[in-house]
Amino acid sequence: MIGADARRRRAIFVFFDTLNRRYLPPYGNPWVHAPNFTRLARRAVTFDNCYAGSMPCMPARRELHTGRYGFLHRGWGPLEPFDDSMPQLLAEHGVYTHLASDHQHYWEDGGGTYHTRYRSWEFFRGQEGDPWKGQVAEPDVPDAVRLVRNRLWRQDWVNRRYLEHEEEHPQTRTVDAGLEFVATNHEQDRWLVQIETFDPHEPFFTYKQYRDRYPHDYAGPHFDWPEYKRVTERPVAVDHVRYEYAALLSMCDHSLGRVLDAMDRYRSWDDTMLVVGTDHGFLLGEHGWWGKNVQPWYDETIHTPLFIWDPRVGSADERRSSLVQTIDLAPSLLEFFGAERPPDMQGSPLLETIASDRPVREAALFGSFGGHVNVTDGRYVYMRAPATPENAPLFEYTLMPTHMRARFAVDELAEAQLARPFAFTKGCPTLRVPAPGQANAHVFGTLLFDLQTDPEQERPLVDDELERRMATLMVELMRSADAPPEQYQRLGLPAAGEVEDRHLLIQRQRDHSERATAALPRPEDLPAGGIDVSTPITKLLADPGVVAAIDGTVPGLLDNPRVATLGHVSLLELAALAPSVLDGPKLRALADALAVHDLSRKAADG
Repeated sequence: MIGADARRRRAIFVFFDTLNRRYLPPYGNPWVHAPNFTRLARRAVTFDNCYAGSMPCMPARRELHTGRYGFLHRGWGPLEPFDDSMPQLLAEHGVYTHLASDHQHYWEDGGGTYHTRYRSWEFFRGQEGDPWKGQVAEPDVPDAVRLVRNRLWRQDWVNRRYLEHEEEHPQTRTVDAGLEFVATNHEQDRWLVQIETFDPHEPFFTYKQYRDRYPHDYAGPHFDWPEYKRVTERPVAVDHVRYEYAALLSMCDHSLGRVLDAMDRYRSWDDTMLVVGTDHGFLLGEHGWWGKNVQPWYDETIHTPLFIWDPRVGSADERRSSLVQTIDLAPSLLEFFGAERPPDMQGSPLLETIASDRPVREAALFGSFGGHVNVTDGRYVYMRAPATPENAPLFEYTLMPTHMRARFAVDELAEAQLARPFAFTKGCPTLRVPAPGQANAHVFGTLLFDLQTDPEQERPLVDDELERRMATLMVELMRSADAPPEQYQRLGLPAAGEVEDRHLLIQRQRDHSERATAALPRPEDLPAGGIDVSTPITKLLADPGVVAAIDGTVPGLLDNPRVATLGHVSLLELAALAPSVLDGPKLRALADALAVHDLSRKAADG
């Protein structure tokens, strides 16, 4: 039952980046040291079926503001002029909003309109490859596991020199600032503070006192920043990275404990809402992959932790099974402060769900722009791939033409056209800009899983009736989001009418889906020689006989643009980085062809 309204209304919103629920004790993890997440679960409601929506980082934050899916119309980008913004709406209703964050993407081209929606904000530098400290000379970098050593990688090693102590770390300084706001304003009414840290996002950089909690044997090169690729490392290295992630998570747990201490100190449980969540998770070797984005949005990346304490309800140490999403957080905060929810918000306030587990939706949509579109009803997860390898047509709709770290190129905008308003653009037309789809989306094919019988998503289902039901849920959600018409064409779904047998894809895409999801052959199981799949591509290209062998085995491979940009890696590493370019069966065929060539060359040399 919902109790009487509290005399005051305040809210603390703690938001992590890349928080994998399977590493949290309240979600069943037995070995990660995170006592404050356990403490939080005892003071709040824990949601067992929370899913992210628009992926990854900034699209998720757009949802935090707008309360609606964005990934069907737009990739990574700023808030649009027509977007509703939860903190701005709160300010218009007399709520003071403050942001303390170290999330560097807010200060890039693709994120520059979010932080200014708050009444005040503070930013702390140094996460990941944040262009913070300037150093012309090359930084000292230890022997490390890394295939692509780009500007981001270099800058991170520059930044680490200035983060020798925990109190200097941007996560610590972010929490310091958030708690300073709480201390300054704990006697005041009607405020929201968002304490948002980039951690435990990679790189998994933390301090000795946290790493010491996870003793293990590892004598390999430095490895705390896995690339988004297939796992080719040995199990001992995979375990090492998992311990590095756990160490950073333990540091996050310490920061969370500081927030809970402040709640205790100021008796904030009486009148202050506490929300603790994340944008997405991370693959740490599951499904044979590191990271996110490259592969489908498996459970480890999209099924997120969420904890809410609502002082009006008083429910604590309880769990909720209703299906909720990131888009529900903005409506929930607006409702808590008595602000009206705009009609364009698709999410729902969670007050009754917190109180009695009342459902707010039958199904949830999620995905990233130009990739799989996915739907779940809480038990089944349906991952819809593009209908064709071209993954087209596809357009971005925007009045803010910027990517993550760059403006739209002139060549992109030269093809832009003015598009009709969508239902949520408040009468505004948008620029309709041609966009490339995700290269790997069709390769992985359409997948269907039953989380009740297969929680690790290891056994894809082939079930026409179930696929038709899930595809129908997907189409209904796409229509309610006013999805662009070409999205239905890209996915092979009906823009109007019912889903029919001709729209089903699992059977048709099963063969290449199985090829893409199969593990790569282990290096020790492949032929080795003077020239083999572990030889850098640049060296292979220097031998005309090798070039001929490659062209004869996988025609067109050497003409692929990704090969030109990754010439320093081997064919084995190329297969790990770019599954749309080279899969396991093709890699094995190349290994055999190179072995034959190597033997022929040695015989010719006498």
